[in-house]
Order: sequence, then structure tokens, then C-alpha cells
Amino acid sequence: MNDATHHNGLLDRLAATQDKQAFAELFEYFAPRLKSVLLRSGTDRQTAEELAQEAMLSAWRKSHLFDPAKASASTWVFTIARNLRIDRFRRERRPELDPNDPSLAPEAESPVDDQLHTQDRGKRIRECLDELPLEQQEVVRLSFNEGLTHQEIADRLELPLGTVKSRIRLSFAKLRPMLRNEI
Repeated sequence: MNDATHHNGLLDRLAATQDKQAFAELFEYFAPRLKSVLLRSGTDRQTAEELAQEAMLSAWRKSHLFDPAKASASTWVFTIARNLRIDRFRRERRPELDPNDPSLAPEAESPVDDQLHTQDRGKRIRECLDELPLEQQEVVRLSFNEGLTHQEIADRLELPLGTVKSRIRLSFAKLRPMLRNEI
């Protein structure tokens, strides 16, 4: 019996009966190899030791999921260790958020009178826009409602860039006096 077949059999025994002797044999064989691979991948000694033990513990707990038709015991155990290493790396690179961090608190809802003022102001701006010539309305709406750049507006409307800029400049010149006392 070769090593792969033997280790597959040990995992099957572990899954079926939680055989401690089978686990001890698997641990004795795989733990040092896992640690060695983890060290070669740049993991520090203590973390490599922890991850190797964690991988073997996970193999114990999840032995019922092992399928020799999909992978050998060796591939399965090393995949567990690799995934644990990736999880650890991600956790260290992206620390958990502090739920008490003030920057994560939602903004306080504005008072009702401010909301009404904002609605009224938006309505007045729309009314003023409606007083502009159609070609100026179009470029202003594309710029502010859709967030397009001047070049994107020119491309979409098939106009020269200078024409788009002129229309926006003219619309602002007309809107400014209309809105000066409103906003």
C-alpha cells in the first residue's frame, strides 16, 4: 500500500469512527510537512506552527467531508492549510472594524425644516432650468444629473467641445441672477 492510499484510509477511519490512532498518525506525518511549507511561503515560525495545528484540527473536524475521488489526503490537508493561511493574511491586512468608531456612525438626519428648504430649493432650480433654451438645458442636465464630463457630453450630442463649454457658461450666466436670492 502506498502512502496516498494509506493516508486516504486513515482519513476514512477518522471520518467513520473518530479514530484517535488514525488522527495521531496523520498528525505525525502531515504537521511537520505543513509547517515546513508554511515557513517556505514566508510565514513566521510561530504562525506556521499555529496554522499547521489548526489545519490538522480542521482535518479532524471535517474528515467526513473528505472524498478520495476528488483529491488525495495530502492535497486535501494542504488545501486546508493554504486556505487558513490566506484567511489569516486577509485578517491581518484588513483588521476588523470597531463598531464604536465615530466615523462609522450614520449621519444624523437633517431637521424637517432643512429637508423642506432643500426640496424647495431643488424645485426652484428645476424651474429656473426650465426657463433656459433647450440646448442649454440639455448640456446642464447631462453634466449635473448624469455626471458627464464636457468631452462626454460633446461626444454624446455630436457637438464640438467648445460649443458644449459655451452652452454651459451661458446657462450659468443666466441661472446666477435667477437663483441669487433663492439659494
